[in-house]
Amino acid sequence: MWAFITAKSSAAQALPNPPRADQQPVSLSSPRIAPLPESEWTDVHRELVEQYSGDGRADNQLRTLLNVPAIVEGLMPFTVYLTEESGLSPRDRQLLILRTAWLCGNQSLWATHAARAREAGLTSQEIRLVAQGSNPPGWNPAEQQLLQLADQLYVNSSVTDGTWKALSEHYDERLMMDAVETVNHFTVLSMIYNSYGVQPDADTPDRLPTDVPYRIVVPEREPSLRTARLTPLDGPGIAVSRTFARHSALAQPRGRRANYINRVSPLTPHDREILILRIGWDCQAVYEWAKHVGTVGRARDHGVNPTAVAEGPNAPNASTLDAMLLRTVDELYRNAILSDETWTALTTHYDLVKAMSAIYTPSSYRATSMSLNAYGVQLEEGDEEFPDVPLR
Repeated sequence: MWAFITAKSSAAQALPNPPRADQQPVSLSSPRIAPLPESEWTDVHRELVEQYSGDGRADNQLRTLLNVPAIVEGLMPFTVYLTEESGLSPRDRQLLILRTAWLCGNQSLWATHAARAREAGLTSQEIRLVAQGSNPPGWNPAEQQLLQLADQLYVNSSVTDGTWKALSEHYDERLMMDAVETVNHFTVLSMIYNSYGVQPDADTPDRLPTDVPYRIVVPEREPSLRTARLTPLDGPGIAVSRTFARHSALAQPRGRRANYINRVSPLTPHDREILILRIGWDCQAVYEWAKHVGTVGRARDHGVNPTAVAEGPNAPNASTLDAMLLRTVDELYRNAILSDETWTALTTHYDLVKAMSAIYTPSSYRATSMSLNAYGVQLEEGDEEFPDVPLR
């Protein structure tokens, strides 16, 4: 059975509050966070622009991130890898990026990458077809499967066996990982740029097609994998690290994204672990949940009640702060953007750096959760599974 939104059945696994598959996320018409003007750049800012802009000119995306230079250091290395260095062809990269921008309703990424897609050989008609998904004629079988991969990761936070096997006929293991991580990371960027209100640059005239109905058709989500699709390498460390070690060229820049959250971000461990646990719950990524309840995040040590996190923003006795953080995650997950009401609450409680970090954190761990589900990373001895809380 195929559905707009996954539904629970004997052969399917439900998701709580799944992403909208019938209504495109809202795009803000003005920034919530102003791009940092060049008059305020320090030497640190100029070095980052030189490193990541190519021509010494920063677009609105980079200039917005420059408000927190450490966030640039967290996001841009992996962005550069996926757009310029991965093993995928430039055409395949742009198909995945454009489809992800469409799914998330991100005008800025669509505008930037429509131009890059033409450089990669896509025609204007093909760029428009990306918005229509995998069904229109003109895609070859591998391209159809790539577009379906993006849809499934966005809506289901996982990939069906059929799609995984079909793609495996065209791509080796590292290319499969490159494809999954392209969708996942550009989902991160989309949620961040949507919520920060990053606007398309004036010199990128392409915009999301307004006459293409927003309709995502995906198979129901299959039950969580009981065996790994990618076997972790032998050696020290937890299974997720040893899984990504299978593709070291990808793992190194990807690690920079999480490094910001766990070592640089000013959020308290309590706030950080609520954000991470809730997105793991929303994505039904049990490995992510287990590690942040237990050995990695040690959520309880920071005053976090995992059962209350699973119960969500309306959990009994949830503090105002905890409810706001849980609502932040749920809105990002379902709508790929924070509502005006929640943005106001977030920026009332936090300064700019913390507010930007509170959006960055669940966005990044949504990508991690999608990867864990797609690769089938398995629980390890002693890991704690989800609490018995109904999905709703």
